[in-house]
Amino acid sequence: MIAFGVIEGFLRFSVMAAIVLERIKVVGTLGLGAPLVILLMMMMMVLPLPPFLLDLLFTFNIAFSLLILLVTIYTLRPLDFAVFPSVLLVATLLRLSLNVASTRVVLLEGHQGPDAAGKVIEAFGEFVIGGNYAVGMVVFIILVIINFVVVTKGAGRVSEVSARFTLDAMPGKQMAIDADLNAGLINQEEARARRQEVSREADFYGSMDGASKFVRGDAIAGILILLINVIGGLIVGMLQHGLSFSEALHNYTLLAIGDGLVAQIPSLLLSVASAMIVTRVSSSSENIGAQFSAQFLADHRPLGLSAGVVGLLGLIPGMPNLAFLLLAAALGSSSYAIFKRRRREREQAEARVAARPPGSPEVKELGWDDVMSVDLIGLEVGYRLIPLVDKSQGGQLTSKIKGVRKKLSQELGFLIPSVHIRDNLDLAPNAYRISLLGVIVGEAEVFPDRLMAINPGQVYGTLNGIEGKDPAFGLDAIWIDPDQREHAQTLGYTVVDPGTVVVTHLSHLLQSHAHQLLGHQETQQLLDMLAKSMPRLVEDLTPKTLPLSVIVKVLQNLLQENVPIRDMRTIAETLAEFGGRSQDPGVLTAVVRAALGRLIVQKISGLEKEIPVLTLDPDLEQLLQKILQTAGQEGAGIEPGLAEQLLKSLEEKAQKLEMEGHPAILLVSSPVRPWLARFVRHSIPGLNVLAYNEIPEDRQVRVVASIGQRG
Repeated sequence: MIAFGVIEGFLRFSVMAAIVLERIKVVGTLGLGAPLVILLMMMMMVLPLPPFLLDLLFTFNIAFSLLILLVTIYTLRPLDFAVFPSVLLVATLLRLSLNVASTRVVLLEGHQGPDAAGKVIEAFGEFVIGGNYAVGMVVFIILVIINFVVVTKGAGRVSEVSARFTLDAMPGKQMAIDADLNAGLINQEEARARRQEVSREADFYGSMDGASKFVRGDAIAGILILLINVIGGLIVGMLQHGLSFSEALHNYTLLAIGDGLVAQIPSLLLSVASAMIVTRVSSSSENIGAQFSAQFLADHRPLGLSAGVVGLLGLIPGMPNLAFLLLAAALGSSSYAIFKRRRREREQAEARVAARPPGSPEVKELGWDDVMSVDLIGLEVGYRLIPLVDKSQGGQLTSKIKGVRKKLSQELGFLIPSVHIRDNLDLAPNAYRISLLGVIVGEAEVFPDRLMAINPGQVYGTLNGIEGKDPAFGLDAIWIDPDQREHAQTLGYTVVDPGTVVVTHLSHLLQSHAHQLLGHQETQQLLDMLAKSMPRLVEDLTPKTLPLSVIVKVLQNLLQENVPIRDMRTIAETLAEFGGRSQDPGVLTAVVRAALGRLIVQKISGLEKEIPVLTLDPDLEQLLQKILQTAGQEGAGIEPGLAEQLLKSLEEKAQKLEMEGHPAILLVSSPVRPWLARFVRHSIPGLNVLAYNEIPEDRQVRVVASIGQRG
């Protein structure tokens, strides 16, 4: 009868819960949800509740905890249930409020019998533990040990470690976002969204670290409340109601244990939910059940070996043979079913490949179409890298390359040509090769099933993997397994996928060889675009003042020195003004650079008003001018010893400036600047060589060192 009463109570509550859930959205939109819950908790602590209402609230507490557990199971990512720490606090306070309300009823009405505090507590005291308070005490202690020692302690430790690792990994994740943004793989909105997600992740695990203490405290409170109920019940029953010791012990202990079990079961469900959400791995497409099926039951061999071991144990005399053999049969049949499914999938894949019609090339005469033209930009990949570029296999490399082309086109000022991608069986399986105008400018190897952990200069540990180098900038790197991503970011590494490695290398090479990609056709298109808004300027410039070939050479010189050509109006006006005086591309490049001084300086030093610079000693600068006047801009007359000493001094001072957080700038006179720029271009790539007339008037120069000065 007691069990049927409990079932009837659950059915009544389910009808009421359906009505309440329909009103939750309305209450939430009005902002009344949290105040109503707090008011309900205060009422349960202060006002006496009838047993029937206690039954409804206890049933709601169990259902609420079960609902939270199921939500965590079906949540794809922990951040999809970011409100979980707050829900955990509310559920804990609700359960403690119920404990206060039930304790009042137990102590006031417990002398009437085990049913004085409602049907739910009576059911857990009589039906669940058979009316034996000794058994109930043991069951309660076991539940507390499971909850407090195993689940809660483990979840708390995982939350603490996850919070610390997440906070330590934030700089590496931010660097990875900045690297993708700089490479053109993502735009500003995507970068902002990813930064917000990183911040939300840190906040979530930090909150979970604190929320786990609620569950731990709740387990301790359950033990104390049980002891208080038993001792208080004995005192009230014997002294106020005249019950015998055995009768008081029986009534109040059963009620206290029933009350404790009713509270411990929802507490255990919440502890499991808390442990599950902090121990799971984020996935944007699979819940825990799907991940279990995909990872635990992916191979038939573990199930087959387990079936064999269990079957051998079942054949030993004296063992429960039937149970072992039935389990062995179940494991064996599951293993065979997985084996058949995998073999059927393999046969279907082979059948699809075999069904493709073989090509039958027609024999035809050779023509000019058979002469292959040179690709402006080419990317060749080995056969293991084909999935990176094949969209049907989930490859994202082509879309990332489009993002790089768009970003570089906007930065440099002209359209970057398309990248011709093709496979090359002559390459190593994991190798790729980048060519410009048919000439190979870079090649490297990547591992499509691994991630590259790049050492940005300071890390806090080592990683297991395949050592290598970042192909774009030559930094030390290690190819790691994907499951080491979080650990590597915690140690300070910048972790990128193979596709990002390739496009970053491509972007770096396109930037450094941009002048080779600009030709007559691209220059004419730039002039045609300018002519739409300023036709008279373009008419005066070419062919009246300068031939197109000279304009092309000037633009190539600018790109070679990392000067964007976005401001075509200023470039065209300057060339039109000075083109009548000289048609030397070097002279015209110098005057255009002076006109673009604001752009050049802002690109190097930002908006800083004071610019720290290096200069040459006046005697050394005069010596270089005399040599260049005699030997020409090639500088063939400079002694090797002087050149080596100059290069060494410039490298030391440039490194010192960069370590202080300033861009390395060398300020020299206009005649010396072109030769010095070529001289340090490959030896000291971070050193910017500017002329005095390229510094805007609103910028102040601060000389921090003079190269060649005798101390």
